[in-house]
Amino acid sequence: MSRRLLSTGALSLGLLLIAGCALPIEQGETESVLGPDEFALRIDRLETDLATRCDLQQASLTENARRQETLVADVREVGSLLRHLRADVERLEHAESDPALVTQECATVEPALGGKTVVGRSEWIGLPDVGTYLKARIDSGANTSSLSASEITRFERDGANWVRFKLGLTEDDVVVDGTGDEWIEAPVERRVRIVQAFGEGTRQVVSLMMTLGPIREPVEFTLNDRTHLNYPVLLGRRFLMDIAVIDVAETYLHERPEFPGGRPADEAEADENDRDDEER
Repeated sequence: MSRRLLSTGALSLGLLLIAGCALPIEQGETESVLGPDEFALRIDRLETDLATRCDLQQASLTENARRQETLVADVREVGSLLRHLRADVERLEHAESDPALVTQECATVEPALGGKTVVGRSEWIGLPDVGTYLKARIDSGANTSSLSASEITRFERDGANWVRFKLGLTEDDVVVDGTGDEWIEAPVERRVRIVQAFGEGTRQVVSLMMTLGPIREPVEFTLNDRTHLNYPVLLGRRFLMDIAVIDVAETYLHERPEFPGGRPADEAEADENDRDDEER
């Protein structure tokens, strides 16, 4: 009898031990169960974190693209400078092969100016490829020359980058009739980065043949809207270098070039009443 009671007690104790494994964990050790609101809040946090990481990655990709574009622009600028250097070398070689011509040119050089053309602070320039004249402000404080352009459109031709645009003009600008509506196409020589008060940007640079008095040279122009300024053309240091000097006390020292459909050069004086002699 006592042995049976002992066996029964042992069995009961074993069942209690086994059942103890299934008993609920005491308070403070229970694993919390997320309710619907807490689950939604956690999902929102995960989405926010994922969106933040995506934004950071996109910003990094944008910055890398900008740096790549800047490097490409620098490489194109070096290529443009090399082309101009090659043209200068060819001119020097031609001059050495024709000493009589060099002697004749040197005879007309003014020693004080080193053969440079004197220009006023504002002048008439001609764009033979466009067929028009324009007023230009000469400013040694600017590096690259600038041409007012509108409807600027980039495109590719034979694997090279080109640009199509129209002259950006106001009703006060004096040009050959009809040229303001004509499309102009030119290869993009390079791009320059512009830093202004409201941020940075880049502009296409094209090379156009330009005349100013006795000067006939290809000039690099940045393309941008200058209709809020007083002159559709700005000529900077790159144009002046080695070929011209400014007499700031003078304006329009050289005749306005003539083009078919334009007014004669002797009528230019009537169009030379500048709106404002200050360029902003």
